Amino acid sequence: MGIRNLIVGAGISGLVLAERLANELKEEVLVIDRRNHIGGNLYDYDDEGVNVHKYGAHIFHTDSCKVWEYLRQFTQFYPYMHEVKALINGCYVPIPFNLNSLRMLFPESLASDLESKLLKAYPYGSRVSILELSKIEDLKFLSEFIYENIFYHYTLKQWQCSPKDLDSSVLSRVPVCIGKDNRYFKDKFQGIPFEGYTKMCERMVKNPLIEVRLQSDFKEFKNLEIQRVFYSGGIDEFFDYCFGELPYRSLEFDFRKISKEYFQSASVINYPNNYDFTRIVEYKYFLSQKTSRSVISFEYPKNYSKGMERFYPVPNDKNRALYEKYLQKALELENVYFIGRLGKYEYFDMDKAILNVLELFDKLR
Repeated sequence: MGIRNLIVGAGISGLVLAERLANELKEEVLVIDRRNHIGGNLYDYDDEGVNVHKYGAHIFHTDSCKVWEYLRQFTQFYPYMHEVKALINGCYVPIPFNLNSLRMLFPESLASDLESKLLKAYPYGSRVSILELSKIEDLKFLSEFIYENIFYHYTLKQWQCSPKDLDSSVLSRVPVCIGKDNRYFKDKFQGIPFEGYTKMCERMVKNPLIEVRLQSDFKEFKNLEIQRVFYSGGIDEFFDYCFGELPYRSLEFDFRKISKEYFQSASVINYPNNYDFTRIVEYKYFLSQKTSRSVISFEYPKNYSKGMERFYPVPNDKNRALYEKYLQKALELENVYFIGRLGKYEYFDMDKAILNVLELFDKLR
């Protein structure tokens, strides 16, 4: 007997689809993954009372009631509101840059003048991109300062190229905030699963119709009779790189156990201009865990090569054109669906990845 549904990849996209197919359509599903755990980059684990995210900080946030209510079936969320700081000119200031950051970095008279100009140009509480800010003559000085100190050098480390060589969406992901709200995200729903992401993922696939096989490669199943394939790996790898490799950026994590209660003043601190790492994450902040020790990770961007984990598609016109070639080849296939950030060669926040799969399931149904 063949396989009714084969899902390649046990990350959030694959697990949502497996859960829907099994619980709603009562269909058998086989989920495979190369790694030795489910959850993809969401995977977390307990380290002596500290919930650690193996692949760096993952904070759930969404404005979608549909996505929120869907995940609430599998977990209760701790109401964590994410705040990020960055070391700028010796000060740890809120990111995205806001009016609090402004007051911390500039003399009182200059800060007041710039704040007045910002409030004259934009409504209080709004968010604007650095590109938009640079178009206003009275704010050119501020836009250049923010670009140089927060965006430019961080981008060089993260992407190993100038921001000008990337899609404008990269800059727009971290806007300038015309207000004093230090939260990194403004979404209505934010949080971390009380028992961690791994427990949430385990509940999603707790159905006898779902079989999960870890440390398994898609090549092992290619010659079997499969009715439908949902592929969340790299679309270029699926087609044996026939048009060439799609570029990615990878990451290296240096985890350290710290023998004191706290290492830093926030869960995430970025280092745009200093050191060769981009940020330090301290995990106990996410669930406000009380321990006498802590766990941190230094995050180093790396060039991707085969065998490494793919983290970020590199967004520019050249790479998008290459992806379109693979997409056209994918459209020729029947009953093969490409899902997730690798299948679609696009960086998704967690909620967007879930919403995409829920919408795909509605079409299948």
